[in-house]
Amino acid sequence: MTVATFNQAEQRQLLVLARESIQHGLNHGSPLRTNPDNFDPDLNAPGAAFVTLEKQGALRGCIGSVEAYRSLVEDVAENAWHAAFTDPRFKPLTQTEFQQLHIKISVLTQPMEMIVNSEEELKHQLVPGRDGLIISDGHHRGLFLPAVWDKLPDVDSFLSHLKQKAGFPEGYWSDSISCQKFYSFEFRDEVD
Repeated sequence: MTVATFNQAEQRQLLVLARESIQHGLNHGSPLRTNPDNFDPDLNAPGAAFVTLEKQGALRGCIGSVEAYRSLVEDVAENAWHAAFTDPRFKPLTQTEFQQLHIKISVLTQPMEMIVNSEEELKHQLVPGRDGLIISDGHHRGLFLPAVWDKLPDVDSFLSHLKQKAGFPEGYWSDSISCQKFYSFEFRDEVD
């Protein structure tokens, strides 16, 4: 799995785009529509990204795409808007909160199916700090970005919290669980 990297100018373009899409949402109730001519060609390639919003160090919204099915600039603009206004864990963002937001963008690699026959096998295949993980079984599904390792640094707590997020009962494991790992390139703004 190769992680795409972006230079500082490209990172800035994506962060500005995310902020502009949220502002457009505050003003017009919809995400900003992107014009490919305004961006570096690499940013118009298909890409999957998560946009995470934080206010005073606390999560304020996070929405993203797991699979690349549209240009990266479109994905960032849409997901920034959704993180601000449709994340079911939060009320829609207000103009006052907008001024206090920090934005982080995580650009994901294509998820790779893992071959695991037990939870212990899964734990041994995970690399803390590097691997993002998607687990699913039936209608239950959960995803943690690699950045979650910062808050849950050991494999046991990382996996336990992810299973809880997916809606699995404590201690759940089944032969039908699907596990996919991915990597991401993350960058953030530091607007005060």
